[in-house]
Amino acid sequence: MTKIDREQVHKVAHLARLELNAEEEERFTTQLSSILEYFEQLSELDTTDVEPTARAIDVTNVTRPDALQSYGDREQILDRAPEREGEFFKVPQIMGGD
Repeated sequence: MTKIDREQVHKVAHLARLELNAEEEERFTTQLSSILEYFEQLSELDTTDVEPTARAIDVTNVTRPDALQSYGDREQILDRAPEREGEFFKVPQIMGGD
């Protein structure tokens, strides 16, 4: 059985730049030891016929497919822009230039 001691929790907290008080170190020592015990239980399971997956449940995309639709009044859209230049939106330059 793998146990985590308080010194290991202190070391990990130091590496993670966490400031833990004595009570927190004790609580995390107990919690992390419990987590490791659970993983040891899981390692006893026979997973020979279980295929590796990225998720525990099957997830599919529920969004609609993109469909290109033209908007009838291009001038109306351009009129609502804060600035425009001819048939285009004018935006501040974000890269390069002087």
